[in-house]
Amino acid sequence: MSAVYIGGGLGQSKFKIECGGGLSCDDKDTSFRVFGGYQFTPNISAELGYADLGRAKLSGPGGSDELKATAWDLSGIFQWPFEKTGFSVFGRLGLYYGKVELSGLDTGSKTSGNATFGLGAGYDFNRNLGLRAEWQRYSKMKARNDATGVEDDGDVDVLGISVLYRFQ
Repeated sequence: MSAVYIGGGLGQSKFKIECGGGLSCDDKDTSFRVFGGYQFTPNISAELGYADLGRAKLSGPGGSDELKATAWDLSGIFQWPFEKTGFSVFGRLGLYYGKVELSGLDTGSKTSGNATFGLGAGYDFNRNLGLRAEWQRYSKMKARNDATGVEDDGDVDVLGISVLYRFQ
């Protein structure tokens, strides 16, 4: 069973950032992802996706900053279907190339690449249409403050649901 597929989904992102020193953080936002892939066997797929990971806002007495993150990713999907139920569990392992933009009181932009990985479960309604629930991490996304030259990195986690369509 080999098939080309496309899909899209919505989720909630969480930026893993530290908010000390009198800062308040809004580190969760809505994210979306579109993807396409090729399923080589019932257990192995390759997938290319684009994700808008949303924004994180940091506010303090002197003003506020906002981080916005996006990423392209290429992953291997390793799936274990349960016989004749339509249900499956899967793991994801791959690489991303992402961009974090800093705006507000401070400004900056930084692109970087690193590992992405995740776990999820799926249900196939029929041989073409499926639904996924998944947690995915974009590891060590880098941010830069152009005025000071300071760079930092942090993880972005996404918990989401997506629909996929297989062309068979």
